[in-house]
Amino acid sequence: MDQQTLIYIVVGATFALYLGIAIYCKAGSTREFYVASKGVHPVANGMATAADWMSAASFISMAGLIAFLGYGGSVFLMGWTGGFVLLAMLLAPYLRKFGKFTVPEFLGDRYYSNTARVIGVICLILASLTYVIGQMTGTGVAFSRFLEVSYEMGLSIGMLIVFFYAVMGGMKGITYTQIAQYCVMITAYTIPAIFISLEMTGWALPQIGLGAQLTEHGTYVLDRLDQVLNELGFAEYVAVNEHNRINMFFYTLSLMIGTAGLPHVIIRFFTVPTVKAARSSAGWALVFIAILYTTAPTVGAMARLNLMETFGTTEATEMVYEERPQWVKNWEQTGLIEFTDKDNDGTITYSSNEEENEVTELNRDIIVLANPEIAMLPDWVIAIVAAGGLAAALSTAAGLLLAISSAVSHDLLKGVFKPDISEKNELLAGRLSMAGSIAVAGYLGFNPPGFAAGTVALAFGLAAASLFPALMFGIFYKKMNKEGAIAGMLAGLTVNLLYVFQHKGIMFVASTSFLGDLDPNWFFGISPNAFGAVGAIVNFIVAMAVCKMTPEPPENIQHIVDDVRVPVGSSLASGGH
Repeated sequence: MDQQTLIYIVVGATFALYLGIAIYCKAGSTREFYVASKGVHPVANGMATAADWMSAASFISMAGLIAFLGYGGSVFLMGWTGGFVLLAMLLAPYLRKFGKFTVPEFLGDRYYSNTARVIGVICLILASLTYVIGQMTGTGVAFSRFLEVSYEMGLSIGMLIVFFYAVMGGMKGITYTQIAQYCVMITAYTIPAIFISLEMTGWALPQIGLGAQLTEHGTYVLDRLDQVLNELGFAEYVAVNEHNRINMFFYTLSLMIGTAGLPHVIIRFFTVPTVKAARSSAGWALVFIAILYTTAPTVGAMARLNLMETFGTTEATEMVYEERPQWVKNWEQTGLIEFTDKDNDGTITYSSNEEENEVTELNRDIIVLANPEIAMLPDWVIAIVAAGGLAAALSTAAGLLLAISSAVSHDLLKGVFKPDISEKNELLAGRLSMAGSIAVAGYLGFNPPGFAAGTVALAFGLAAASLFPALMFGIFYKKMNKEGAIAGMLAGLTVNLLYVFQHKGIMFVASTSFLGDLDPNWFFGISPNAFGAVGAIVNFIVAMAVCKMTPEPPENIQHIVDDVRVPVGSSLASGGH
């Protein structure tokens, strides 16, 4: 059986599983659609949360970033995992005890204001939509490579699959589909890593293999990688950029508090039966996520070493273009890797010197997906990786779309404009708004407005600058009033957007940028992608200042905040909406 047929079979089987779960778990009520009737087991919810969190950015892009950034790539590992610790300790249990369906609903009730609720919806949609565009685009790229269809056809197939199981099943269907997707993803990620670690170092555990000696050279993996990089003129893999400490700090902080403020992650903790279960499921999610996140540095380092040795580290070992490996030919068809033989000698020179370098395009996102092919692993491993990459993009897209849908139907329609709507009509509105969200995300995937790399970081920055401070004040500071929370959210959101847009252009259209995305123009050396943490600081300061100048919140609101933080009897707070 050839490789492509095997890929069709494995990917087709996983899609059949997802669709079957969606049909079996069809939501029949708003409680099932929004929060899966609050009856999901903590371990199952932890696994679903891990799948929801491990998007195409984590599965496909993170190891590629680590492969090419080296030490600098650790901001993603520390930021994203550290954010889950914040979420488990500071937000998840208390939000679950509050007993609402969505983040904007919490903001509206805690700050006794429909204005706060509407602003929460706006912040949620902005953050979620920027995030979901990347997932839909990743879906199109993965489909086009592994199913050998056009990018547009790949994106269309992905949209249809997400539409079916997300619209039909709601949170109930998405939860159990994501459990299946997590199993596919973690299998697809760890099996190639184990194979490659065994092949290169003799150690089965990739986490140990990264610090072990290469069986061929007798040198340590990272030492050999640094040696190869030095030979080609690149910076050392483990080199620390002393001039970038401030940006690294703010980047990590922005990713951390952005993680804790992302609505599609928070909403998962409304699906468990008790507050204790919410805390437990956050812990399990961290365990399941850690399996992938501790494997990613090994995948990045070993893939970079394999890649560079494929292209050749000396003039004598340079890759002859006509004899290039099959995986290179496969990825050339996608346009994600390109060569230009500048000296017409038939070989490809890979160098840090732009004038000599003949690898003119090398997209970092191919590292994980191409890794099994680079290491010449069996076809069935390549097929599993294909299924895993697609599962990663689909799982997070579904969670984000549900967050957008619930914000529109539950928070805007039922919460503000039509509070007397029937449950049947609210459920219909939820499904229609999700279908609309899929259409918008798909349209932007077909016609990306000139941005790419900044979108995911912007999503974290938006959540960090707008939602995280309001949630923290709402739980831990009972004197915070609606005026302070609203002013803080607007200030944080505005500062973050203005800074990002003046560097990257309005809606990322480069021609509209004022300063250009260059280091000398950064405020205190902080990049636009890391500015969410600064926006959060502005949010905290403005909220506190306005709060001190305006009336205190009502007594009953202050008592609710006190009750939410009281641990005694917290397991009884399993009531619904």
